[in-house]
Amino acid sequence: MTHEIYRSLNGDRWLLITDETDRLMVRHEPAMASGGRTTETPVQEFLDRTGVSPENLALRELLDRLGLK
Repeated sequence: MTHEIYRSLNGDRWLLITDETDRLMVRHEPAMASGGRTTETPVQEFLDRTGVSPENLALRELLDRLGLK
C-alpha cells in the first residue's frame, strides 16, 4: 500500500507505506535540489515529532479517511 500524504512547494514528498513486515511507515522523499536522503519513520513517531506541520495534519486526515486511526 502506498498513498501520497503531502507534497511541499519545494518538492519534498511524504508517503504512507507499508514496509516488508506490514508496518505503517511514513516515507519522506526530499526534493532533488535539497540533496537529502529518503527516510522511513513509523507513523506514531512521525506524528509525535512533526507537531502541527502540514504533513502531520495531512497524515491524520488520510488515516481517518482510510479508517486506520
